[in-house]
Amino acid sequence: MKIAVISETSAGDRNPDIISALDGRGHEVFNVGMKKGGTEPQLGYTETGFLTGLLLHTGRVDFVVGGCGTGQGYLDSAMQYPGVFAGLVLDSLDAWLFTQINGGNCISLALNKGYGWAGDVNLKFIFDRIFSVERGAGYPEHRKEPQAALRKLLSEVSIATHKTWPEILVNLPKTVTSKALKYPGVTDLLDIDNLADAKLKAALESLSS
Repeated sequence: MKIAVISETSAGDRNPDIISALDGRGHEVFNVGMKKGGTEPQLGYTETGFLTGLLLHTGRVDFVVGGCGTGQGYLDSAMQYPGVFAGLVLDSLDAWLFTQINGGNCISLALNKGYGWAGDVNLKFIFDRIFSVERGAGYPEHRKEPQAALRKLLSEVSIATHKTWPEILVNLPKTVTSKALKYPGVTDLLDIDNLADAKLKAALESLSS
C-alpha cells in the first residue's frame, strides 16, 4: 500500500512518531508534510486537507495518515474533498472498527490532545489494528452486505455533491493551493507531467508555474 503521512504545523513534532509506528510494515510511505512543528514553510490543516484529497484522487497514494492537535480540524478539512472517506481514530479499537466497517482511505489522529505518556506506543497499536483486517470486511458478520452497500452509496454521494477537481483547483483560495503545491516533495509525488487526466494536469500546471 502507498501511504502518505501529511503532518501540519501544530502537530509536526509528532511526525517522527508516526513514521516510526509505520516502519517495518511493508508499505511505501511518503512523508510529504511537516517534519517538525513551527518550521517554515508551514502547512496548516487547510493545506494538509487539500493535499489529502488531491493525492488520493490522482491515485498517487492509497491511504493518508493526517491529523492535528485534536484531529477535528484536519478531519473537517479533508472531508471537504470528493473521494475522501476519513475517520477520527483515537485508539486501536477505533482503528479496527473504522477499517472493518467504513473501509475508509484516511485517518485523522489527535496528536496533542491526550497525547501523553506512551502516545507513540498508542500509534503503533493503532496501525497494528488498521493493517490487521481487510478494509470494509464488515462487522458484525451479518452486517457485511448492508455496510458494503452503504459504502458504495456514499461514494456516489461524494461524486454528486462535489465539483470536479479541475473546478476545485480553479476556485480554491490561492493561499491554500500555492503553499501546498510548492511544499517540498509534493510535486515530485504528484508527477504532474504523467497525469492521465488532461484537464486536471492543465489546472495543476497553471497553479504550479
